[in-house]
Amino acid sequence: HSVSRTPPNLAFVPACLPPDPVEVEELQRFVSNSKRLFVMTGAGISTESGIPDYRSEGVGLYTRTDRRPMQHTEFVRSASARQRYWARNFVGWPQFSSHQPNTAHLVLRDWEKLGKLHWLVTQNVDALHTKAGSQRLTELHGCTHRVFCLACGDQILRSELQEHFEALNPTWKAEAFGVAPDGDVFLTDEQVHNFQVPACRKCGGILKPDVTFFGDTVSQEKVNFVHQRLAESDSMLVAGSSMQVYSGYRFALAAREKQLPIAVLNIGPTRLDHFTSLKLNSRCGELLPLIV
Repeated sequence: HSVSRTPPNLAFVPACLPPDPVEVEELQRFVSNSKRLFVMTGAGISTESGIPDYRSEGVGLYTRTDRRPMQHTEFVRSASARQRYWARNFVGWPQFSSHQPNTAHLVLRDWEKLGKLHWLVTQNVDALHTKAGSQRLTELHGCTHRVFCLACGDQILRSELQEHFEALNPTWKAEAFGVAPDGDVFLTDEQVHNFQVPACRKCGGILKPDVTFFGDTVSQEKVNFVHQRLAESDSMLVAGSSMQVYSGYRFALAAREKQLPIAVLNIGPTRLDHFTSLKLNSRCGELLPLIV
C-alpha cells in the first residue's frame, strides 16, 4: 500500500489496545473471502486526521461539551441561526478544509484500485475520501466543500464562498473557542452579531452547505442508488461508525436481510454488535493497513 507519511493525530481518538493478531487474521480472512466488498465509513475513520466526532467516549463533542449540531429546520427558518452557523463555519473553514486523508482512507482507495472494494459509502462530510482518490464513492450526507441555494439550486464551491465572506466582512475578526466536528468552531453570540452572510448571487436565495443537517433526510434517489450498490455486493465492512444514525444503519439492516457477512471495525460499541459476523475494537488507521 502507498501509505500516508504523516503520523496520525490522536487527540480525538478514544484509547484502545493495539490490534490483536487473532483479530487481524479474522479480518484478513473476511476481506480475502470478499469479492465485492461494500464499505461504509463514519466519523471514526477521520478522527485520525484530526477531525473530532460527536459520540466517541471521552473525546467526542457530546461528552466534552453541551453543544449540539445545527438542526435542519432551525437553519431554514431562522436568519440568526444561519448567521451563527456561517460565522462559525467561516472561522473554522481554513483549518477544516486543510485536513488530509490518513492511512485508512488511502488503504480503501487502494482496495478500490485492486478491484476488491465494490462501493464505498461515507457518512462523513469532510471530503477526505475524495482527497484520497476514491471514485466508487457515495457521500451519504453530502459534503461541506459544496454550497447550494435553497431557492434556485445553484451550486458553488465552499472555497469560493469564503472569498465572498471575506469581501463582506473585511474588518470582522473572532477568536475561536474549540473546534466542532463539521468544520465550525465555538463563538459567542456577541462575536457573531455583526457577521454579514451573502445571499445567492443568481436569485438572492438562502445559501446552505450541501450536507444533510440533523433532522433532514437523505434523498430517496440516493438511498435507492446505495441499495443497488449493496445488492451487487457480497459482504459489508463498517469502519469508524457506531451506526447510531438511521440513514446509515438501514443499509446494515438490508445487508443482514440479504444474509451478507458483516464486519465492524470501531472503537467502542455499535448498533450492529448483536448481529455482526466480526467486531474489531481497533483504530482504522492501525488495522486496515495490515490487511493484504
